Amino acid sequence: MHFLLSNDDGYQAPGISALAEVLSDLGKVTVVAPDRDCSGASNSLTLDSPLYIKKDERGFYYINGTPSDCIHLAITGLLDEEPNMVISGINSGANLGDDVLYSGTVAAAMEGRFLGCPAIAFSLAGERPTDYTASVLVAKKIVQSLIENPLDDVLLNINIPNVNYDQIKGFKTTRLGNRHKSEPAMKAFDPKGREVYWVGPVGAEQDAGEGTDFHAIRTEYISITPIQIDLTRRQLLPTLSKWVEALS
Repeated sequence: MHFLLSNDDGYQAPGISALAEVLSDLGKVTVVAPDRDCSGASNSLTLDSPLYIKKDERGFYYINGTPSDCIHLAITGLLDEEPNMVISGINSGANLGDDVLYSGTVAAAMEGRFLGCPAIAFSLAGERPTDYTASVLVAKKIVQSLIENPLDDVLLNINIPNVNYDQIKGFKTTRLGNRHKSEPAMKAFDPKGREVYWVGPVGAEQDAGEGTDFHAIRTEYISITPIQIDLTRRQLLPTLSKWVEALS
């Protein structure tokens, strides 16, 4: 097996180092990650400036681009052959519900799926978690299971509670929950008196009941959500077709 790893926390983040170490027991690991924190980068690609590839003393490649850039460049230019699996993470903090629309962690996995590889995004819940011991054991178990029992066209968003391994209550198949709308942007002033704004905090949980990824994490279960690239709202197509007909 050949695993391609990336993240949105940057190549120096502890989560990707821990993940690379544990997955080296299962096969070859190549790390291609951003040179800085790119949280919130979503699926953006760098199209207006060149990308530079550098390599650190561990053999990790790092790029002056986004998580999607890293996976795209690795598969379409850097690697001699395609990896067997693309894995993103382990992210510092959860990616639950609406978060997946903004997450660079999920975007890296999605880019891998775009390019034909099974892909997983791993996130460790909690505010600035520091102990990845349990989460890497979970990640290894899931990856090993996918090797032994492959799933077709897999793109998984996996969130792990920030507790000791023996406190994790199990695995749950979940759907994405929803948040309330974000808190208002915060106005401030820079040292020269110019008005500036900070994006406000994410909204509180809204749809977060049984069956959602929010609920699984809150009750100390591992949340495994299958996600897809097709954003078409299919149930609206018949109504929209009639509306479009009325335009003419």
